[in-house]
Amino acid sequence: MTLKELSELPQDAFTRQLDAIFEHSPWIPQRAWQARPFADLPALHGAMMDVVLQASPEEQRALICAHPELAGREADAGMLTQASAGEQRGAGLDQCSAEELQRLRTLNARYRARFGFPFVIAVRGRDRGQILAAMEARLNHDPATEHAACLEQIGQIALFRLQALLNA
Repeated sequence: MTLKELSELPQDAFTRQLDAIFEHSPWIPQRAWQARPFADLPALHGAMMDVVLQASPEEQRALICAHPELAGREADAGMLTQASAGEQRGAGLDQCSAEELQRLRTLNARYRARFGFPFVIAVRGRDRGQILAAMEARLNHDPATEHAACLEQIGQIALFRLQALLNA
């Protein structure tokens, strides 16, 4: 599908076409539809990120919480979205050693206990060591800084997913 074709879709079809861009959050493309037509991919991504940044704190928190833990329960149970599964596989998180998996799960638990939501990072282009180092570093953030960091990472994930969808 081209960006022009996407821009011409009615709101419900547009929302369905983009429902996997933001994890379990179709309200984002639904609201971004108002900004069409989109001149280019950055315009579409920008409109969607405007929706995220203008959302209420509760909606933003729900968006962050919609993301799975890295190599967590959802991965074990085979319940990741297709996009998340591919991204985690691409970063090698499905090939963790027992020691790496234990470290990742310990960091996931510490992170969730500190912030109340899962650690979110765009894993594309990162290896397991870089992801673990980022988790450890971000545990030192204050809650507001970490909330903003998660939204920034969600934006990066969305951009990667839009690029893949539109073959950009």
